[in-house]
Amino acid sequence: QVQVVESGGGLVQPGGSLRLSCAASGSRLTIDAMGWFRQAPGNEREFVATITRGGNTNYADSVKGRFTISRDNAKNTVYLQMDSLKSEDTAVYYCRAYFAAGTSWGQGTQVTVSS
Repeated sequence: QVQVVESGGGLVQPGGSLRLSCAASGSRLTIDAMGWFRQAPGNEREFVATITRGGNTNYADSVKGRFTISRDNAKNTVYLQMDSLKSEDTAVYYCRAYFAAGTSWGQGTQVTVSS
């Protein structure tokens, strides 16, 4: 079993920044890719960004140039630096860990962008 726990959400004004963290633990399995997804009220969960164990990244067009994903392999931790936040970034952000036997999701952390 792989447990995934997110942290770092909160309330921020438009144009502000937040940094999310996500730690995967509880197994000797090697964590391959790690990613961030988000779900706004009334919407389906959508892809935000992923990063492979080797550091290759991929971003949704809506966040390119504003969000940066990074990871610490030794800690099985992934980060999402979110800058120039917009009201449409408001959502519950979920972390996902990928490994050979499957994937695990975190419980989510709320990000609210509002003045």
